[in-house]
This record gives sequence, structure tokens and C-alpha cells, in this order.
Amino acid sequence: MISAPLAIFLMGPTTSGKTRLASLLYKELPVELISVDSALIYRGMDIGTDKPSKTDLQCSPYHLLDIRDPKEVYSVFNFRNDALNVMASITRRGYIPLLVGGTMFYYKALLEGLSVLPPSNLQTRKLIEDKANKVGWPYLHSQLQEIDPISAKLIHINDTQRILRALEVFLISGKTLTELNKNSGESLQYNVLQFVMVSMSRLFLQKSIEDRVYRMLELGFEDEVRVLYSRGDLHMNMPSMRCIGYRQMWSYLSGDIPYKRMIETTIYATRHLAKRQMTWLRSWKNDLYWLDSEKPDMAYNKILQVIRSRSESFCKNSK
Repeated sequence: MISAPLAIFLMGPTTSGKTRLASLLYKELPVELISVDSALIYRGMDIGTDKPSKTDLQCSPYHLLDIRDPKEVYSVFNFRNDALNVMASITRRGYIPLLVGGTMFYYKALLEGLSVLPPSNLQTRKLIEDKANKVGWPYLHSQLQEIDPISAKLIHINDTQRILRALEVFLISGKTLTELNKNSGESLQYNVLQFVMVSMSRLFLQKSIEDRVYRMLELGFEDEVRVLYSRGDLHMNMPSMRCIGYRQMWSYLSGDIPYKRMIETTIYATRHLAKRQMTWLRSWKNDLYWLDSEKPDMAYNKILQVIRSRSESFCKNSK
């Protein structure tokens, strides 16, 4: 892999300061930024996803931002194909892809490839959907738990698209998603430097999450979701509306929970997300450079140091 092009991953839990650090690196290094976030792909979902402002994007533009309408489904397969195409284009222009975000499954899919799954079958899907209409998706999730407990644990009970796909794969192939995912596809043909931006203080992270939720509300998050709510072609079980914050605000607008409860559940869900992200990272099989989000200047200098030393070694090896 010595001759393979360089790529940089800047990972970490929510509110860890990845976006700000990426902007600084964009100004200093020959990089182009790629978003690795399953929520930032949606247009019109800006405040709740903490999307960089238009002013910030003019200074530090991103690829794979605002590429889907909230009514559209965007899979990990879509992301991997899009990311590989963008990375190749960036490399051809003589720049380094810098991938920034917190959707860990996307990073894993890029690094290790994806298993070859059977294509969707309309007849099989209709059978599953008809059954769901009769017995409900929670019951189908419990069936998935019996068939493939590992996948069921990773799929939320309200994630109807992924429940449907997992059951569909089993009915078509006779094998579970867990079995098929053991046979990954082609790995990433890049020399990847992987950095993790994370707070070393649990209290600091929790306070950052709480501050972010209240800042979202001050910036007009409720009005943003009201626009989506009033469209008429979106519903709570769509992947876009299951994003943290949007799901809770949708429940508030529907009259299912009071305003105070909406805030509490948003904070709780965001903290739980950060915990899951850290679980992914602690189990990561690849070498990671850990950075302290409470010391952003040191994190910035550390990345520059590592990249420059690695780039020099590539130059020496290529001679």
C-alpha cells in the first residue's frame, strides 16, 4: 500500500469539534472535505443536524452534503459508492480526501467493503409489508430477533426500512445479514490516517450536548421541523425523520409529548448516540490517533505533525 494515495479520517462522537477542526485543516492542507454523516445528506435539515452555515461552507466546502430530499432513502451502499467516486476525483486533482463525521458504519463500510447481498425483490417486500400491516413492525422486529439476534440488536424497533431489508435478505437467501456480512467486499485502496476527536471528560461531553440542544432551539429548530411536518409527504418512520432531534420534535408537534419532554428526550438520545459512537471507536481494529476535543490547538498541531511526517515518508519511499 506504499504507493496508494493518502486519505484522512476525522472521526468522533457528536459535539466533539470535528467540523471546526476540519475547517482549520482545510485552510492549511491540500485537502477536500467529505461529509460522513447520515443526517447531513438531507436538504432542509440544517439546524437539527448542526450543518455548517452557508458562510462556513463558502470557506470550507463539503462533498456529500445536501444530496437527498428528506423523503428519499440513502443506504450505506449509496454512501460507499458516492464516497469512493468523490475520493477518486479528489485524488486525481492532486488533493487529499479528508472525511469528517460521526456515522461509524459508513467508515467501516469504506474501510472493509460490503458483503454481496441479494437484490431487493418486490414480491418478497410486499409479503413482509402486508404482514407488517396486520401484526405491526414491532412484532416483525421480534421475529428478526429470533432469526438474527445480532442484526436485531443493531436495528432500532422503529427502523422499518432496515427491519424490512433484514427479513427480505433472509427470505431470499436463507442466510442472515450477520452471516452474509462476514464476507466483506473490496477494502479501501488508500493509505488512511485515522484521527479521533473526543472529550476526555464525560461531564464536558454531556454539557456540550446539552448546550447544543438549547442552541438548536434558539436558532429556530422548531420552525425548521414545522416546515417538514407541514409538507405532507413525510412521516415519523422515514430515515430522515428518525434523526435525533427531528424524531422528538415531530412527536411534540404531533401532540404526543410536551415541550419539556421533547427537550429531555433529545438530550438523552444525543448522549446515547455519543455513547454508541464511542463503543464503535473503542472496538476499532485499526490504528487510531486520539485527540482531546478540550484542547483543539493541540489536536490541530498533532494532526499536522502526523500528516507531514507521513507525507515525507511517502515521498522518500517513492524515490
